[in-house]
Amino acid sequence: MAVEIGLLGEVAAGVGGRPVDLGPARQRCVLAALAVDVNHVVPAERLVERVWGVEPPRRAHATLSSYVSRLRHALSADASASLVRRSGGYVLLVERSAVDLHRFRDLRARAAAAAGDDARVERLLAAALELWRGEALTGVDSAWAGTERDRLHQERFGVELDLVDCRLRLGQGEQLVAELSRLAVEHPLDERVAGQYMLALYRGRRAADALEHYQRFRTHLVAELGADPGAALRELHRRILNSDASLLAPGREAPAPAAEQVVTPRQLPAAPASFVGRHDELARLDAALEGASRTSRTMVISAIAGSGGMGKTWLALHWAHRYADRFPDGQLFVDLRGFSPDREPMNPAVAVRGFLDALGVEPSRVPVAPHAQAALFRSLIADKRVLLVLDNAADTAQVVPLLPGTDSCLVLVTSRNQLSGLISAHGAAHLMLDALPDDEARALLAARLGRARVNTEPQAVEELIRLCGGLPLALSVIAARAGMRPGVPLGAFAAELRDLGLQALDEDPAAGISTVLSWSHRALTREQAAVFALLGIAPGPDIGLHAAANLTGLSPGATRSVLRELEQASLVGRDARGRYRMHDLVRRYAGEAARRDLPEADRDAALRRVIDFYVQTAHTGHRLLDPHATPVKMDPPVPGCRPLPLEDDPAAMEWFQAEHGCLLAAQHAAAAIDWSPPVWRLALVMTSFHVRRGHLNDNLRLWQEALVAADRAADPATRVLVLRNIGFAYAKLTRHDEAMAHLERAIALARESGDSFLLAHTHIALAWAWELDDEWARALEHSLKALEVLRTMEGSSAREAVALNMAGWYSAKMEQYDHAQEYCEAALVLHRRNEDRNGIAATLDSLAYIAHRTGRSAQSLAMYQEALGIFRDLEHTYGAVESLEGMGHPLAALGRPEEARAAWLEAIDMYRAQQRDHLAARVEVHLVELERRLQLR
Repeated sequence: MAVEIGLLGEVAAGVGGRPVDLGPARQRCVLAALAVDVNHVVPAERLVERVWGVEPPRRAHATLSSYVSRLRHALSADASASLVRRSGGYVLLVERSAVDLHRFRDLRARAAAAAGDDARVERLLAAALELWRGEALTGVDSAWAGTERDRLHQERFGVELDLVDCRLRLGQGEQLVAELSRLAVEHPLDERVAGQYMLALYRGRRAADALEHYQRFRTHLVAELGADPGAALRELHRRILNSDASLLAPGREAPAPAAEQVVTPRQLPAAPASFVGRHDELARLDAALEGASRTSRTMVISAIAGSGGMGKTWLALHWAHRYADRFPDGQLFVDLRGFSPDREPMNPAVAVRGFLDALGVEPSRVPVAPHAQAALFRSLIADKRVLLVLDNAADTAQVVPLLPGTDSCLVLVTSRNQLSGLISAHGAAHLMLDALPDDEARALLAARLGRARVNTEPQAVEELIRLCGGLPLALSVIAARAGMRPGVPLGAFAAELRDLGLQALDEDPAAGISTVLSWSHRALTREQAAVFALLGIAPGPDIGLHAAANLTGLSPGATRSVLRELEQASLVGRDARGRYRMHDLVRRYAGEAARRDLPEADRDAALRRVIDFYVQTAHTGHRLLDPHATPVKMDPPVPGCRPLPLEDDPAAMEWFQAEHGCLLAAQHAAAAIDWSPPVWRLALVMTSFHVRRGHLNDNLRLWQEALVAADRAADPATRVLVLRNIGFAYAKLTRHDEAMAHLERAIALARESGDSFLLAHTHIALAWAWELDDEWARALEHSLKALEVLRTMEGSSAREAVALNMAGWYSAKMEQYDHAQEYCEAALVLHRRNEDRNGIAATLDSLAYIAHRTGRSAQSLAMYQEALGIFRDLEHTYGAVESLEGMGHPLAALGRPEEARAAWLEAIDMYRAQQRDHLAARVEVHLVELERRLQLR
């Protein structure tokens, strides 16, 4: 009898063709958890976590043993399968081909090996996909199962696309259109799918449809993401446009459909100089890598754990550089700031966004939702060999969202905590770092100071090692100090350190570095000590030269000189971008020194100088990015503040990108010292950058901080400005309830202020927000109030036209068509007078809707077509899709159902691409109703 185990659908098993009763869901989960790692021991702790999660019940191990026993009995009819306990875990011993998941992976591997024989590749990939019976791991419900299910879905999607590529190479086309239409809807931003779909349409003699799909795809990219398609897709479009016959000929090489143009990132910081020792730890990391290669599983090496200053990052970087060539698709690095002395640990969404930037994703192509960003990140590195170094993690929860979804990458994590959840749930190897043994500590000093100098004074070296407690960071600081004074005996350094009277290593290893730093701090000049201390209170994860100069009050040249001296003393590091940063233990010590040694007035003045530097320079950048924005009321720079002049738009974007973390921290620092103007000004002047780069969550966080500051401001205009902007920030994230609450506050304050400009703009904002909730009466009320105010003001015809069209649209939605027509016609006159093409198109769309609802279908269609043409010319896809949806109604009424169907199908694609699924569902209802009417004829 032969056993068969199914994971690619409902979790099931059979022996001799007969199904086996696998028992309850958790018992099935045990089988699935073992079958995924068939013929490999799965530790009992990991099995428990896979089945019950991170907080299992008290008797989980006993229950697990019972489940294994029942499964063993269920499979006992087949002698070739056995479920046995080994070395602290369990293993399912069975032929690999007995598990459909592994047959699927073997077929995929065989297809890859058969490259060049497309007929064979097609058979193998088709056979692999035929193994799927539905959604993987159906009937199993646990956090592990959900993660594994997502991983397997990505594997399946990759094979689907590989099969399409193969069939296109074999000359197929029309046969693939239906399947590719589905994939294009499900993956609207995937250029590879778009290219495949276009080529299939062209092969099916549907060149017009292929070109139209390209335009829809490009329009969506530009409107949503601000980017054009990649070079390969543009070339395919050109060839179709030119009726390239070679694309049609079977057996001819077709242009490869465009995949995402991913940059190869090289983010690893420089390898630590003169790295020595850690031979056992390096060997264990090597073994973990080889183990990962043998099992073809993603390996997370999290056990580079240990106390601060123990050399975790040095070890990780040294090892990563040794094996970087094994990861030709790039290396990603992020400091997760898990134990920063003055900042919260980094949100995983921020790290994901940084990875997307490093991979070359255009900012405007980044989805809004963090989970969508994470999905895009996993898609970009799927099946690529990428090394990720996640440094200084706080806990497992911070790491899990950053893990790839496929088995081709390797992830290296460092943390001061033992990340047991990562070890148990994700199979991470564990490596705990302790203090350096004496021989390796001696080798470190010899590498930095020269073997001759170390051998000359063995007793002094032994004392230095003892006083540092084997802590690598402390030893490096001492070596740097001694290296700067080559003529001073090492015994003098040991005596100086001993005379401090502090215990070098207590229960807390950080005590050792505190001792060494206090010793090294005493050797600094007065100027060096002051700069060192101020760096400890500077906002942000690092600092650039110009910001440091503003912080210290020195010239850039003098600042660079002092920073170079601190770098030579190993108190400050400098990365490849020329930015300065401190180890968090050193930074904590520097901050304590600032509070101890510097007068409060000096600290406050330095902090205000650097905060104002960020505000003033960001204001310059904001004006470059959005020269037509309403001017921001700015105060003169504080004494000693020297803003950085930015030359043009690219320079502004580069500066914002480099300083982004510092700008966020500067706003928080300003709030902490109760300095309100920079808090709301930073939110305002960073909005253009945030919108361009798609940092909508960061944008909201800044406005939330600004709101706290604005609530203390006496100026009502500032409070209204902040409330209105935070309302829009919430609205951009589709959080309508919060948006409405803040806009209601804004309107109340604007009314109290007596400022007509504020009042009118806030009424318009509130009308728009009510529109999002289909509250037409309330939206109409606010648009009419805005109109009433605007008509009393000079020079407001552009805003008056907007308010008129809004009033007309809301009246039409309330079936008050006569009023609606009057408002919209007046709006159109003003928009044409002002040459506002966007306003003209929006108003034509409103008038087209009114015409259709009042029985004038031909006139409605003509206005919809004119509006659509303008919207497309402006690359305004939000307006275009709404005109497309509207246009389908007069087309259907005029007896042109095929054209109506085409318009609505395109609208559905566009709505889904814009993540407006509820509107896509609305259009699907139109299609169903159209089909019903056709059947009744």
